[in-house]
Amino acid sequence: MHDKRVALVTGANQGVGLQVAKELVANGVTVLVGSRDFARGEAAAREIGPGAIALQLDVTDPASIAAAAERIRTELGRLDLLVQNAAISNTNKRPGQSVEDYAQSTRPSTVSLDEMRTVWETNVFGVIAVYQAMLPLLRESPDARIVNVSSGVGSLTLNADPAFPYRAIFGPVYPASKTALNAVTLAMMIELESTGIKVNLVSPAFTRTNLNGYAGTESVEDGSREVVRVALLGPDGPSGTFTRWDNATIPW
Repeated sequence: MHDKRVALVTGANQGVGLQVAKELVANGVTVLVGSRDFARGEAAAREIGPGAIALQLDVTDPASIAAAAERIRTELGRLDLLVQNAAISNTNKRPGQSVEDYAQSTRPSTVSLDEMRTVWETNVFGVIAVYQAMLPLLRESPDARIVNVSSGVGSLTLNADPAFPYRAIFGPVYPASKTALNAVTLAMMIELESTGIKVNLVSPAFTRTNLNGYAGTESVEDGSREVVRVALLGPDGPSGTFTRWDNATIPW
């Protein structure tokens, strides 16, 4: 049995996922660098160094998910930490198009249902699929934790407030996919609350990544801090929280 804590970070070849993987390895965790493109995952693992292992994982591909789970079971025997970070924001945003302009083109009355389905396939259904495949491995751990990476733009409470600065961009594609992710995570929390498996929801803030065309206001280092803090909480740490840095509660 592997003697270090074993983590899987999805979408870990770039952005927040890569930074989280780096920091977890620096804290003595063995990290499986989940990447849809295995070559990019291998490059990320080499960049991180010893303690990082590339893992081909496309969260929209059942065969890829099953193969990843089998590899973890065969090579490591369990999973202690699952960080569900993989996400996409759009598929047809034009180069140079602002977040605000894209939001205007994806109102409920005009949104492409194919665009919506594709984003939700990764951000919502992919999270459930990975959860279902990895839960048996998490059950093998004496101290297991799931951290789902969401966004404050998915908060219904915040968006219901006319003063919320991101209210104007709330729409059916990315923001509502995060609302659905929040609901799915709450369902996981309820399902696992009688077990030792902790489940937490985290927003990395508006981080400069490929997800938003690098329009964010926070660095990946700053955006990763709360994910890493929650991921490293011990067995006495809380479950069922939705937070941003530093342990500030986000309303559902």
